[in-house]
Amino acid sequence: MNERIGTHLTPEEAQEIHKGFMGTFTLYVVIALVAHALLWAYKPWIGGGFGQ
Repeated sequence: MNERIGTHLTPEEAQEIHKGFMGTFTLYVVIALVAHALLWAYKPWIGGGFGQ
């Protein structure tokens, strides 16, 4: 039987979309972390001696 839970997607389709979303989200988080680390290395914003 073709189950559909609360949407017009089958469980298999929902899992595929979730997998794609999680991959994209993980890539976004990694890029954000790298950007923050590079900015921190360039100009620390905590404990870096503001005003110096």
